[in-house]
This record gives sequence, C-alpha cells and structure tokens, in this order.
Amino acid sequence: MYKIIACDLDETLLKLDRTIDPKDIEAIQEAGKRGVKFVPATGRGYASVQGTLKELGLWQKEGEYVISFNGGAVTENKGNRLLHFEGLPFDLARELYRRGLSYDVCVHVYTRDMVYAYNLFQGEIDYLAGRMEIREIFSEDIEFLRGQEIVKVLYTNTDRAYLNRIENDLKDITGDIDVSYSSNRYIEFNHRGVNKGQGLLSLARLLGVEPSETIAIGDNYNDLSMIKAAGLGVGVRNTVESMKGECDFITEADCNECAVAEVIHRFVL
Repeated sequence: MYKIIACDLDETLLKLDRTIDPKDIEAIQEAGKRGVKFVPATGRGYASVQGTLKELGLWQKEGEYVISFNGGAVTENKGNRLLHFEGLPFDLARELYRRGLSYDVCVHVYTRDMVYAYNLFQGEIDYLAGRMEIREIFSEDIEFLRGQEIVKVLYTNTDRAYLNRIENDLKDITGDIDVSYSSNRYIEFNHRGVNKGQGLLSLARLLGVEPSETIAIGDNYNDLSMIKAAGLGVGVRNTVESMKGECDFITEADCNECAVAEVIHRFVL
C-alpha cells in the first residue's frame, strides 16, 4: 500500500490557469481518508503554497507536510514547523548571482521568507502572479543578504537551449551544486544533494515509510529525482518528452485534465 504521494504543483496539480480541478481535490481527500498523505513538492517556498493547502483541506494540519525549495526544506503544515533545511553557502549564492548578470536572464534569489529578482521582465511578472510574492532588486551584488539563509538561486529564460549553454558555462563553479530545470523557463541551483528526491526520502524516514511505499508525480526535470526515488514514479502527460522514459508510468491526462486524480484512482483508491 502506498502511504505518501509527493506531487509537484505548477503544471502538475495546478492547471495552466493556476487552479485545481475539484476532481483532483476530491481524490486527494479520499486518499487522505485511507491514511495516504498528500505532500506538495515544489520548487517554490512553503509560504507560497498556503492557499493551495487551504484548497486541499491540509492547511495548518498536524501530521501533514510540504517539501519546498526543491527539497531544501521539509515542513509540517501546522505552524509551518521546519523539520529539515539546507541552503546554499552565501559565497556560492553570491557568485551565481554575479555570473547571472552576464546572461540574458532574470535572476532569482530565494531566502526562507522572500524571493528577490534582478532584471525582472513583464513575462516573468505575469507568470508569477498568483504564485508567490517577489521583490524586485537592482543591485549588482547581494551583499545586503549576507547573514540570511539563502535556499537557492535560479535563472529565467524560456529558451531551454540557452539555459543548457549557461549550465555548461558554469561547470567551473557547479561542483557543489545540484542543477535542475523547471516550468520550461528556469534553471535552478541548490546545494549539492538538495533535490525533491532527497526531500521525499527524508520525510519518508521521518515517518517510518519505506521508499517503495511512496508515489511521486511531476512534469519536469526538478521532479525527476523524486520520480526516481519513489516506489512509483509518475509523469503527467505534459511531462518533458526527454524524461518520460525515466518514469514508471505516464498518465493519459495532462495537468488540465485531472492527471493527479487519475493516479490516485488507479493506484490508491
């Protein structure tokens, strides 16, 4: 029996209009009645998913959890109690920020409580609307953040080939970095070993759950680590084509057609 479902949010549970289908909510709640924990697993911070938790009936619930910042944090929903946290060393985050200034990208810097963005453009503003709070900055240095815990840095550009070239350019500094991609617009930088897969395994250990008793659902490369770590790794139909072969199961539905409900009905209910 599966005991944990770790599920990506954007373009997986959330439709492209950022809403959740009532059929997905109903399936998640039915699974919960059978003791199966539904755990949002997102690259965003846990503060940004509170509205989603309310929709799912998981807000401020003891014994329910969120994996956020691509595995950089695991929290219990009751009081957002932090159970696990691992960020980037400041000097490494600062160097990623500095190097990002030379590319045609918007640079995001995530702390526990805020996302700072340099070179913000209208398309990114539109994409983030309703997803999370962001603060625009104009400094070419992030020394003002020294002393704060930085969880990750990411670059935004909708040209994936361009982001791939950036990854290759940065190989001289990414030896201690976990690099992933998300939402067909981001290249993300976490500390080495910080990813959604490790976040899922950490939570499973905490709850005494075997990896074989977990399901992971996602659509993009920052989900791949948990898809491979889980007992059942699921890609929704709109999953990036090049990673579908690494999933155990691909849904018939996409994120707009209740893919999560399909998984729950087939493998849980």
